[in-house]
Amino acid sequence: MDVVLELTDTFIADYVYAYAHPLKSAAPYDYLDVANNSTAQPLSSWQFKTSNPYFPVEPSKYAYMSAWDRDNVYRQGITLFLITWIFGFILYFVFATLSYLFVFDKKTMEHPKYLKNQMWLEIKQANRAMPVMSLLTTPCWLLEIRGYTKMYSTPADGPGLWYEILQYPLFILFTDAMIYLIHRGLHHPLIYKRLHKPHHKWIMPTPYASHAFHPVDGFAQSLPYHIYPMLFPLNKFASVGLFVFVNFWTIMIHDGEYVANSPVINGAACHTMHHLYFNYNYGQYTTFWDRLGRSYRKPDDSLFEKEKKMSEDQWKKQVKEMEKMVKEVEGVDDRSYDPHGTKKNN
Repeated sequence: MDVVLELTDTFIADYVYAYAHPLKSAAPYDYLDVANNSTAQPLSSWQFKTSNPYFPVEPSKYAYMSAWDRDNVYRQGITLFLITWIFGFILYFVFATLSYLFVFDKKTMEHPKYLKNQMWLEIKQANRAMPVMSLLTTPCWLLEIRGYTKMYSTPADGPGLWYEILQYPLFILFTDAMIYLIHRGLHHPLIYKRLHKPHHKWIMPTPYASHAFHPVDGFAQSLPYHIYPMLFPLNKFASVGLFVFVNFWTIMIHDGEYVANSPVINGAACHTMHHLYFNYNYGQYTTFWDRLGRSYRKPDDSLFEKEKKMSEDQWKKQVKEMEKMVKEVEGVDDRSYDPHGTKKNN
């Protein structure tokens, strides 16, 4: 995240902080004098040291003109919060919209358990949650950029070239195990209705449900991504790529396109089983931990047959068992379902 922060500072934040919180001094600041005269003193004692060994970008004079230089923890916290919120929103909205337009099966909106105005409700909930999730995530980013993790910049700084490949499956294995435990814990009766139920409002989710969480729930399930580099080495550029991948995967398992008929991959079909029947398939990427924890439910084979996937018989079967599970897990079903014929108004 320090690379993302450095680029944001260079092209946006330096100018904003120089204007909003300028450094007070009686002497005028001449950037060219500082660059060409070794005796000239800049207003700020901060010195630029790049976090990006591959394509460093020299800061402008505005980097030296704020009372909060780039190393100021308050400035870093504010900027990281805004990066997480804005960048997260862009990832969510762009990928979810692309998924909705080109992948999502629109017939899902005719399912008897599709909610009234559901897609709009999903978007509203996601956008209410994102700033709070971003605020909770900011201390994790601060720990990272201030050197409290095992992040490294180049292969020469890491364990070795072999690790540049191995870190990806290790990251997936670690986070998959941690998310399984956290997610299953969120289904405990003392926790479920307080934190996790808002995400289970969506029985037949659209891609926009991917980030429609209670903010504490969303943050809790993201914690493994921040814990991993505290315990194990992780290339900082791989970390940014994995952050994008995680958001993409979260959308993909809510897109209703049942492609991965695999006993190993926890794809959209497996995750649909979780939304329909609650107490199964807690894993994020694989079915391994669900199998080990005896919470795996194999998706019906008919889900992978286009003509049967959205059939009335399939829906009746799903509704019957889903209503039984709702009574067991939640008691009263307080959702407002979309009456037949109004789906297109969403």
